[in-house]
Amino acid sequence: MNIKGKGKLLKIFIGESDQWHGEPLYHAIIKKIKENGLAGATVIRGIEGYGANSRLHSARLLRLSEDLPIVIEVVDVEDRINSILSVLDGMIKEGLMIVIQDVEIYKYAGNKKRN
Repeated sequence: MNIKGKGKLLKIFIGESDQWHGEPLYHAIIKKIKENGLAGATVIRGIEGYGANSRLHSARLLRLSEDLPIVIEVVDVEDRINSILSVLDGMIKEGLMIVIQDVEIYKYAGNKKRN
């Protein structure tokens, strides 16, 4: 698969301690994204942040370090990004955020063989 041109960047903001059926939510989301054939995804662990409840999560505060911010980023064409949104709606609960931005994909040369 080769992608070039207009695309979408999907960003999912969750907490490190969020769970989905007994596993970390970020891992469950990555598995669903892969199952649905999107180009790829990256999980980024933040060092500090706060969300809807305004509670600070920071690597500097030992007692809160188990729930650091997580951002999952996915870039693909609009149709494939839109196709995963209903799946994510069922997984991502109150206080968490999903954003979508327009992007220009310069180059994506995916491997024809997928695992």
